[in-house]
Amino acid sequence: MTRPQLLLLALLSASAIGLVGNAYEARSLFTALDRAGREAEQLAAEHKRLDAERQAQATHLRVERLAREKLQMRPATAAITEYVVDPAAPGALR
Repeated sequence: MTRPQLLLLALLSASAIGLVGNAYEARSLFTALDRAGREAEQLAAEHKRLDAERQAQATHLRVERLAREKLQMRPATAAITEYVVDPAAPGALR
């Protein structure tokens, strides 16, 4: 083989090795992209589930039940309401 042929063979081998390396890297990146896409779908599903759970926890009936049971609160009625008058306030009844 002549010198130009050896040079072309070396360039062809380097090019083939570079092509194989690039193809491997592209497959690796595609696999990572696919994995990230699946993870994003899982996170979106989990976000929807948590959002629905949050909405269920914040219903008026649940809040009222917890206030009654845990905090011993009761609804205000006219029978238990006390009105306090500030004597220092202008226009206060004396």
